Amino acid sequence: HLLLTDVVMPGTSGADLAQRVLRRAPGTKILYMSGYSDSLVFRFGLLQDGAGFLQKPFSPDALARKVRELLDS
Repeated sequence: HLLLTDVVMPGTSGADLAQRVLRRAPGTKILYMSGYSDSLVFRFGLLQDGAGFLQKPFSPDALARKVRELLDS
């Protein structure tokens, strides 16, 4: 299982959504996407360890590679 979520969403955050999903389905892989740079996102602690990250915009191939990478880890 894999959750693909944006880091920032109206009324919640991707991190909050991921925590809710992980409580119900431990072991789910998390892949965040954002228009913000990964250094900014990680610096403010918005992502947990082991999660993947894609900076927007990204290509379909980049998404497929990252999903495969996370599912294989």
